[in-house]
Amino acid sequence: MRATQAVGFGAPEVLVPVEVPEPVAGPGQVLVAVAAVDTIYVETQVRSGWGREFFPVVPPYVPGGGIAGTVRATGEGVDPAWAGRRVVASIGSTGGYAELAVAPAEALAVVPDGVSFTDAAALVHDGVTAARLLATTAVRPGEQVLIVGASGGMGTVLVQLAKAAGARVIGVARGDRKTALVRDLGADAVVDAARPDWVERAREALGGAGAEVVLDGVGGEVGLAAFALVAGGGRFSAHGAPTGGFAQVDPADAAARGVRLLGIGDVRLTAPEHAELAGQALRTAAEGALRPVIGGTFPLERAASAHEAIESRELLGKAVLTV
Repeated sequence: MRATQAVGFGAPEVLVPVEVPEPVAGPGQVLVAVAAVDTIYVETQVRSGWGREFFPVVPPYVPGGGIAGTVRATGEGVDPAWAGRRVVASIGSTGGYAELAVAPAEALAVVPDGVSFTDAAALVHDGVTAARLLATTAVRPGEQVLIVGASGGMGTVLVQLAKAAGARVIGVARGDRKTALVRDLGADAVVDAARPDWVERAREALGGAGAEVVLDGVGGEVGLAAFALVAGGGRFSAHGAPTGGFAQVDPADAAARGVRLLGIGDVRLTAPEHAELAGQALRTAAEGALRPVIGGTFPLERAASAHEAIESRELLGKAVLTV
């Protein structure tokens, strides 16, 4: 079958189209004919060799952890009624950039009629993580929520879900195109992170009072600067690291202000939990209340181009591979 492998660690050019043996569904698994594959920033970091203590992959490997497609076969102990159903699944860190992939049956969520496979793939990770973030930070109606990295795949979902939860949303994005997108998605105020005074602008947008919740999808110095915008007694989630590292907030500073710190570990889910939240996100999309923003689709053989687009930071929303 066709697949794309990372034949080494390095630049996007290490992603090479190959032919590999077809996988077989084992006990508790299904075989999925993949139609679309999620791509997320961390996959570009892993491909470059970053984070090997967290992602112990060894080249050559097939990247891709979020797939959408049709169940072709079921393994031992799996309800045969799954065969032929349209599904999404989170399958870990590898195996998705391929025509066929195996997934645990407990990881499956049904894709409703009317939701395309590309939209489903765009939500399989970001829709789930965004919903979990809002739950762990306990966003309540009337609260001010500052979203850093609001024009990215997950940021665009967070803007919509936070608004739906009744929050006043302030989005932080970089450049005219991205800030316009965030405003179009319903943010109450938008701040351009390209401005040297963006922190002051954000404080003004917050009315000088600070945000009850800050959702940092950028990390590094930008995320650390955003921490200063959390109101006393608020919540700060440092879950993004496209800058190369998570925001390094001093726990003593947070404690002094009564700020609750959360990180990527607070949004880890079991396979059934992930499947449940994925199903919720897909149903919300089917109802028209959630719109995944896909900035580009790329055929499987051009996975390297998808990674280049993500790393360029010019893409609006997500990149999705199609098979």
